[in-house]
Amino acid sequence: MANKNKLLWEILVPKFSNKKRKFSVKFHKEWDKMVEKISGGLTILRTAKGRWINPDRKLFAEVMIPVRIYCSENEIEKIMKFTLNYYNQEEVFCYLISNKIKKMRRK
Repeated sequence: MANKNKLLWEILVPKFSNKKRKFSVKFHKEWDKMVEKISGGLTILRTAKGRWINPDRKLFAEVMIPVRIYCSENEIEKIMKFTLNYYNQEEVFCYLISNKIKKMRRK
């Protein structure tokens, strides 16, 4: 039976800095390690292109890396705060993928 406190989330991680510099693989892997420490694991998906307008009406077009994480709401909030600071972002976007999770282990 799945842990009732854990949910499947997706967070969008930037591929480039606000100054349009590509983050190194090493830099991303350090983020991965911290997220693994908080949640126990993650699934990194292929990049996606996104566009959004901030409250000052400035348009941002970004390449993002969707990352799925199975964790509690408290843990995803820690991950979001860490991501904001680590990538020096104006905003971080995260959403619930599913609250119905099934896990099965080989005996």
